[in-house]
Formats: sequence, C-alpha cells, structure tokens
Amino acid sequence: MTRSSPLKGMTVLVPRGKKQAQAFSKLVKNYGGIPVEIPLIAFMPLRNPKALSEARKRIHIYNWVIFTSKIAVEAFFEDYKMPVNKPLPKIAVIGEKTQKCLSDKGLNADFIPREYVAEGFVEDFLPFVEKGTKVLIPKGNLARDYIATALSEKGAEVNEIIVYKTVFPKESIALLQKQLSGKGLDILTFTSPSTVDHFMGAIGELGYQDSVKNSLISCIGPVTKERAEAYGLNVHAVPEEYTVHSMLESIIAYLETMTRREF
Repeated sequence: MTRSSPLKGMTVLVPRGKKQAQAFSKLVKNYGGIPVEIPLIAFMPLRNPKALSEARKRIHIYNWVIFTSKIAVEAFFEDYKMPVNKPLPKIAVIGEKTQKCLSDKGLNADFIPREYVAEGFVEDFLPFVEKGTKVLIPKGNLARDYIATALSEKGAEVNEIIVYKTVFPKESIALLQKQLSGKGLDILTFTSPSTVDHFMGAIGELGYQDSVKNSLISCIGPVTKERAEAYGLNVHAVPEEYTVHSMLESIIAYLETMTRREF
C-alpha cells in the first residue's frame, strides 16, 4: 500500500445517491479505491405542512432559527417568499454544507459552532440563550431532540417543526444484493445513524449479515458510531472532524497502522 493510492483496489460503500455521491466517489477514486454508490437514505420534503406554514407566517417572532442540515434549509425555504418588511431572525447552522446552502439563498449564518455535532453546538450556543429566547428548529422526522431539550432547560421557548422525512430507497435492496453476492464491500462508510439502520435492515432482509463481517467500518461521528455498535458492529475509524474527507482519512490511517503492525 502506498500513500498515493492507500485504498488501491478496495471497494468502498458510498451511501449516497448519484447527485450527492459525486464528491465522495471522487475522493475514493483519488485514493485508489473503487466507489460503490448505494444510497441508504433519501429525503422527502413535506408539502405544505400546517406547522411549516404557521412558522413562516410568524417568522418575525423568533430570535433564532437553527438549521442542523442542508436538507432542512432546502425544505424550509422551498417555494418560500421571504418577507420584505419583517426581518428574519438570526440564523445558526451546523456544518459547512448547511452554511453554503444558506449562503446560496442569499442569507448569512450568524452563528456556526466549532464542532459539527449537536453536543458541540449546544456548548457553544448556550451563552446566546436566556429565559424567553424564542427558537425555531426546522428538522427531519428522525432528527434528535438534543438541541431543543438543552435550550429549553436553559429557559428558551423552542418550536421544533418537521419539514422533511428520511426514507430508505427501496431500489437499493437490489443494488446491495448484487454487490454483496459479487465482489462484496471492503469498506463500509456510514454518514448518519439512519444509514446504519437502513443498511442493517437491508442486509438482514437479504440474509447477508456474514458478507460484511470482515469489512472495515468508518463512521462520520460519535453518534453514528454508537448506532453501529448497537448492532454489534466493530467500528475501526471515526474522524475528529466530521466530514467525509476526514472519514476516509481516518480509515486510511487505520490501514496504515495495521500495515505497520504486520511488519
């Protein structure tokens, strides 16, 4: 194994759809690996839910809006004509992609945490919260309530609204069956707890649990790692920075450590 192509010849699960997988797959190829694109999650905006409609009408009453994902930004602002006379609240985001998505809509983030997980966000954001601070959190149906709970305990008035659903693309069952019955997957990468849930559910349905017992596993962060371990999986690498680039770097570092041990 050389540093220029540390994943040479290894098949790497890219748990995203074609459009979202491009950058991830390119990274895998740059490291000499073979990307296997099998989307494990898809997102469906909720069309005109009452809670979203009401939140938009009353957007001016909030002090902060918190977006924890790019999908939440897209779903909240879809077909939304922003008010001219009523200023928007301050906006907090988690993650570079969330920030960029917001910027693409002509809006700026007033707050970005140092660490891109809910726990890190809360630690950095709590100084901005006082009793009566009004906070809106547009989120997915499977998103954690950690931020809302922590802010409420500090005295904030938090309104969480569901603006999109996370689902498993059923066509991915056939893609997994084809891959696992053939070359298999050398490296599994999981980018959220939902990707773990959907993957484990799929291989359980297919009866292919043994097909991945020798796969190396990398999770994007501690919450995803915890979910994987709950299924009995051995997680080999978790990056300090919660990005797919760092996730691949962490699995490469693990491989290099194992190679040195062999010698």
